[in-house]
Amino acid sequence: MRQQPHLVRLLSSVALVAVIAAGLGGCQTMSDVTGSLGMRSQPQAPATPERAAEVYGDRYRANPKDANAAVAYGQALRANGQREQAVAVLEQATLANPGNKVVLAAYGRALADNGNFKLAFDVLAKSHTPANPDWRILSVQGTVLDQMGRHDDAQRYYDSALKIMPGEPSVLSNRGMSYMLSKDLPHAEEALRQAYASQRADPRVRQNLALVVGLQGRFAEAESIAKADLPPDEAAANVAYLKEMLKGGNVKPQPGRGNIPMASLNQPPQ
Repeated sequence: MRQQPHLVRLLSSVALVAVIAAGLGGCQTMSDVTGSLGMRSQPQAPATPERAAEVYGDRYRANPKDANAAVAYGQALRANGQREQAVAVLEQATLANPGNKVVLAAYGRALADNGNFKLAFDVLAKSHTPANPDWRILSVQGTVLDQMGRHDDAQRYYDSALKIMPGEPSVLSNRGMSYMLSKDLPHAEEALRQAYASQRADPRVRQNLALVVGLQGRFAEAESIAKADLPPDEAAANVAYLKEMLKGGNVKPQPGRGNIPMASLNQPPQ
């Protein structure tokens, strides 16, 4: 029990790292939310976020009322770190396309990225209906509630998403991180291990599981998870990152390295 105050401090530090302003865990795009809502498929995406912003920006400016062009441009702006501009573009798109659920989903996600949590939640709620719920949006709504400190409510949204898509690793990982933020480490580990067992789990699941195991004092096991089945350089980077996180450091991804903050909340895959 002597470790409990230290554990609480660690959890508080980790919670500060898990912010939507950091992109909720990496270079996800809005297609993770809008893909299930019928958005017309786009051609092969440009190679870099900067180039994507140029290409989709030109398409958008040619016809600002085109919903697909606006959503693609908003995605590109978000991926390029231009969150406020993405919000502005997608806000205009909602005015030009009232009731368009794809645009509403994109706008809600952009608002969440920009830290406008309450408005993001309200907009996302309009992008699907109780009669036709979308598990991806339910999961994003859960992450927004977690950022608002409403962890019990967030977990109910993850549960609803899992009823639609049982075993989905991104939702299980979100639920695990929600338990972690509410200081329920055993349940956090259980959810993350379920996610980690899926062949569809992305690298954040491994990192989140390693973090939660480490927070429970099982450091050797956490390091083993962090570096399992990885090339030596990636394994070493993951272990170093894990150690910094367990010290409460606010570590940021290194440009060009593709690192993902371990404590960030996952989004559904593209």
